[in-house]
Order: sequence, then C-alpha cells, then structure tokens
Amino acid sequence: MSKLKANFESEDGIGFPGKTYVDELLKPVFKDQHEYLFDAMFMVHRAHTTMLKEQKIITEEEAKEIIHGVKKVSQMNKEEFQYDPVYEDLFFLVESKIAELIGPDLAGKMHIAKSRNDMGEAMYRLVIREHLLELIAHTQALGQALVEQSKHHVDDVMPAHTHTQPAQPTTFAHYLLAISDNLYRDVQRLQNAYDVVNRSPMGAAAITTTAFPINRHRVEELLGFKGIMENSYDAIATGDYLLESGLSIVSLMTNMGRWIQEFLRMASREVGLLKVSDAYVQVSSIMPQKRNPVSLEHSRALASSAVGEGLTIVQMIHNTPYGDIVDTEDDLQPHLYEGFGKALRVVKLMRAVISTMSFNKDEARNQAAMNMITITELADVLARDYSVPFRKAHGLSSMVAKKASSLNKELYELKVVEVNGWIQTVEITEEDWKAIVDPQQFVEKRSIHGGPNSEVVKSMIEDRVEKWRTIEEDAKLEMKRIEKIKLDLDKI
Repeated sequence: MSKLKANFESEDGIGFPGKTYVDELLKPVFKDQHEYLFDAMFMVHRAHTTMLKEQKIITEEEAKEIIHGVKKVSQMNKEEFQYDPVYEDLFFLVESKIAELIGPDLAGKMHIAKSRNDMGEAMYRLVIREHLLELIAHTQALGQALVEQSKHHVDDVMPAHTHTQPAQPTTFAHYLLAISDNLYRDVQRLQNAYDVVNRSPMGAAAITTTAFPINRHRVEELLGFKGIMENSYDAIATGDYLLESGLSIVSLMTNMGRWIQEFLRMASREVGLLKVSDAYVQVSSIMPQKRNPVSLEHSRALASSAVGEGLTIVQMIHNTPYGDIVDTEDDLQPHLYEGFGKALRVVKLMRAVISTMSFNKDEARNQAAMNMITITELADVLARDYSVPFRKAHGLSSMVAKKASSLNKELYELKVVEVNGWIQTVEITEEDWKAIVDPQQFVEKRSIHGGPNSEVVKSMIEDRVEKWRTIEEDAKLEMKRIEKIKLDLDKI
C-alpha cells in the first residue's frame, strides 16, 4: 500500500461511509431533504398506511399504531433530526425514530409495497406542485397589475421600437398589454407543468409495482394528485415533470428579462419615460442627484440566475439513463427549488414596480412625434386616398423622409406645400398632412383587431381583466384544495 493511500485512509476511513463521502455528499443531501421534503414525507407515510389498512394488507390496529408513530415523529422539532452516519439519509432516520416509538417490525410494515423510489418521486411532485402554484398565483398578480396600469394610459402615445430604433407610434397601454399577453402564455406554461407534475407515482414501488393487492388510485386520492403515472417504469424513470417545471421557469424569466431591460432603458434620464417609485430606487453613495432603479437591475440579474437554474435541470437530465438515478433526485432538486425561489422574487419585485411607477406622457408624446415615425401613414394615405401604387407611395415617402432629414427637420415642421413640391404626383391636403404627422391620429387609425386604437385597446383590457381573474380564481381553488388535502391527511 502506498504511503499516500495509507495516510488518506487513516483520515477518511476504509468502511462506508468515508469521511469525504459524508462531508461532500451525505450531509449536503441530508440538509436538502431536511429543508424541502420533511413534510411531504409524512404525507406519503399517512396516505400509504391508510391504503394498506383499507386493502387489509395490515390490520386496523397496526395502522393505528403506525399512524400514531408517524404523527408523533412529524410533530418533533425538526432540529432534532440531524445527520447521523448510522443512517444513509433522512428517510431511514425518520423510520428509526418511528421504530423507537412503535417497534422496528411495525415500523417496517409501513414500507410494505412502497419503495424509496416511488416515495421519493411522490415527495418531489408534492413539493414542486406547491412551488408551481405559488408562482402561478404571484405571476397572475403581476399580470393583473400590468392590465390595471394600462387602463390609465390608453391615450398616451409613445414610440414603438423595432431593431432598437424608433419605428411607429403606439400607446403605453398597448405596450403594457403586449407584456401582459406574453406573461399570460407563460402562466399557461406553468399550469401545463402543474398538470404534468400533479400525477401520483405511488405504487410503482422500485420500478415494477408489487405483488401486494394495493390500490394506487386511493393513494392518489389521499395525496390530492390528479391521476396516476400508469406505467410503473415511467413513474420511476421519467424526468419530464422536472423538465416541464424547469423550462417553464426559463420561459417566464427569459420573457420577463427582455422587458425588464426595456424598462431600464425607459427609466434612464436620457429617455425619461418611466419613473420608478422612490420605494424601489436607491441613491448613489457619492452622487446625490442619482435615482438608481436597482429594483429593476436586481430583477434582471435574478431573472438570469433563475434561467440558469432551469437550464441546469436540462443539463443534469440530458443523456442520463432512463431509470431511478440520483441525477434527477438528490443533486438536481435543489436547483429547481432555487429557480422557483428566484423567479418568485422577480415576479414580486416587478409587481411592486409596475403597480407604483409613473409614466411621463408629455415626454412620450414628444418622442412619438420625432424621428419621422409617422411616415408610414404618408405611404398609406397616398395609396389608400390618392390612388398612388403602393410601392411608388412607399418610395415617395422614403424620399420625403430623406429630404426632411437633410434639412434637419421633423415631419411636423414641414409645410404641406413643401411636401407636395417634392412629391409632385399628387397634392396632399392640409388636413391630410396634419393627420399624417400627428402620432395620436396615427394610433387612432390603427383600429384593426389588436391594434393601438383606443377603443380596440379598451376592448382588450376588458378581455384581459377577465382572463387574469379566471387564472386567479383557478389558482385559489387549487390552493384551497391542496390545503384541505393536507389538513385531511393530518387528521388521519
């Protein structure tokens, strides 16, 4: 034996578990299980034991004793559950605590037709579904705040951008509703993830079910799942519920990160369209004139970090064997919980910012009249009202824009006589020219379904109010249902 090996083994040990294994794996995993899975574990014990009793696999008296032990241990101070190398993980430690109360033989019966595999998958699903529900509820509140804010800005014109350049006039309400619609689709993705997660794997046991006459649907009912993972191999092997959850976070935070960046631009002194409430800005330590919108900056950073956690889920599942593996369990789960936590912080922060921010409508209108962004309307008027072929109308409009630019003038600074002299093909009336250069009229003419016209936007607002209300009601009902499930299990 080499001296290096001998020295290492003298410190680390030669039997399981070695000190390094304990410090770098078993203790951290125990800590995560202790933090996230403690309550879910006892839910599963109660539900499974109840089913065993009802199926007459154990007696009424045995079930009563087991539930008594489970209840007593679940009520213990969580700090009493500390890592002990005698037990591989929290599950075995809990079993030992129950065994101290009711005896090892009876405690062992609690695990008839149950494996740590299906139990673990069930616990993860119980925990993840609550994270999803919480994020759905708070994202709904953010969507509602966007719609409420939009009600105050139906007539407030502002420049819309494409390729980061001023493009055409729109309204702040139209812009906020666009963000709300994007957010709504992300809530639908979260709801879809919830449906995928909220399925019971219990009864799959290790991977091929059991010869005991269990009732899988009864455990599903007791735990509040909506259906079972029918194929027992799939119940243990799948990672798609983790992918659905992680990718729903990725989508939500990626989409939010884009408009948070836009808000930062709009809140800059140079742009001056948004003012973040004093409650969510910080002053410089040396430059007292500054109002730093750090709430937006932190939200942007947290959103990126949440995306990272979600993508870590993908990377950790990618190319792993299709079976029960720690890649989708002990080491992966904390990343998902961290992702939910960070996403929730972003959603809450942005709801606060949006609910309290102010919009500089005068400056927005000034900007909407600049950079010749109503020039599209000149092409439309020429084609629609003066029978100029559209491609030619577009070319004439481009020529007018170039002429105005060479004179360092905005469209509203040009006289209609001057414009007609450049166009020559037709003569635009004074009234038409005033309408062409007016961003407010530009917006009002865009009355096609989904456009920025005030009446169209008002109709969209009414619709979005109802959509977000439905999301709110559904989330509250499901939260109440889950809470009742937990209370009912506690009474067993």
